[in-house]
Amino acid sequence: MKYAYVGCRTTKARNARGNGLVVYEIQPDGSWNEKQCLFVEDNPSYQCLDLEQKYLYSVHGDLTLVSSYEIQADGTLRHLNTIDIGGKNPVDVTVDAANQNVIVATLQGGTLYTIRRNADGSLGGVVSTFTYEGKEEGKVSTIHQCLWDQTRTYLFACAQGRGNGYGQMRALKYDQETGSFAEADRFLSRTWDEPRHAAVHPNNRWVYMCEEKGNKVLYFDFDQETGRLKALQELSTVPETVTGYSDASEVSVDPTGQWVLVSNRYTDILSVYRIDPLTGYLRATGFYPCLGKTPRFCCFGPDGRYYVANEDSDTIVPFAFDSVTGQLLPALDIVHTGSPVCITFR
Repeated sequence: MKYAYVGCRTTKARNARGNGLVVYEIQPDGSWNEKQCLFVEDNPSYQCLDLEQKYLYSVHGDLTLVSSYEIQADGTLRHLNTIDIGGKNPVDVTVDAANQNVIVATLQGGTLYTIRRNADGSLGGVVSTFTYEGKEEGKVSTIHQCLWDQTRTYLFACAQGRGNGYGQMRALKYDQETGSFAEADRFLSRTWDEPRHAAVHPNNRWVYMCEEKGNKVLYFDFDQETGRLKALQELSTVPETVTGYSDASEVSVDPTGQWVLVSNRYTDILSVYRIDPLTGYLRATGFYPCLGKTPRFCCFGPDGRYYVANEDSDTIVPFAFDSVTGQLLPALDIVHTGSPVCITFR
C-alpha cells in the first residue's frame, strides 16, 4: 500500500485551517483515504523520510522545533521526540547519504543545522551549523531550502536575502564524518529577486532554480567535481500578459528528465518548460491554472501524476502529466485538507 504524508499549517498567525500532520492511504484507483491526523506541535510543514523509509522528520514553521516519527506497519505515525534547535522558522529538512544525520534549513535563523540521528530513529543533538552571513554584522541571509545533488555529496541551499541578507544559491560540500559544510560556489541574485527553491536534473549536471519575487526560472550548469555553478539562462515563470502580483514558489523536474514545472502563487499559474536534451536549456511550452489558490508546494508522485498543494483553497489537486507533450490534465480526485504545504510519498 502507498501512503502520502501531508504537512498542514495550523496557526492563526498564518490564517491556517489545518489540523496537523495528515496520513493518507492511497487506493488502487488513485484516490486518497485519510488514515490519521496527528497534532504534536504547531505548523508541521516540510518533512522528509529517512533513506530506509522507516522514519519521518518534520519541521514546525515559525517555531524552532523539529520532530521525529516512526512509521508503523499500517503507514501511521508514532511520535518519537521533538527537539528545539534554536533556529527560527525551520523551512526544509533532509537526510544525508549515510542516513546518519538530519539537515534542517531555517529561514529567520539563516542557518543549516546538522542533527545526529539516534539508533531508534529519534533526533539527537546538533553536531554542526552553517550560517549564511548578512550585509551587516549580526545579520543573516534567509535560507529557504536544502537540496542534495543526486549523490548527496553537495547541498544546494537557496536564500531569499530579505532585509539585510543576500539573495543567493550556494553549492556546499558535505563532510560525512563531521556533518559540516564548506562552500564550493555561490550565485548571487539581483536585489529582491529572492532565490527560493531549486531542482536537480537526473543527470546531476543541470540545476533549475526559481526566484520568488523575480518570477524567474534559472538554469545552471553544475560541475560535480568542483561544485561550480554557472548560470546559463533565465526565463519568466508567468506569461507576458500577466501584470498582477505573482510569487514563484516550487520548481520540479519530471521523472523522465524532459520537463521543468514551476508553480506561481497569487497568479495561481503552473508553468511548463521543455528541457533541450543536449544542452539543458529551457523553452516555455504552456501555462495552466492550478485549480486552486496559492500553490505553495508541488511534486510528482509515484504514480507519475503531478500533485499541487493549494494552501489557501485547502486542496491537493492531482494532474495527469503527458511526458511527450508536456500537457497537464486535472484529475477528478481532489483531496480536501486545511492549509496543505508539503506532501511526502512512501
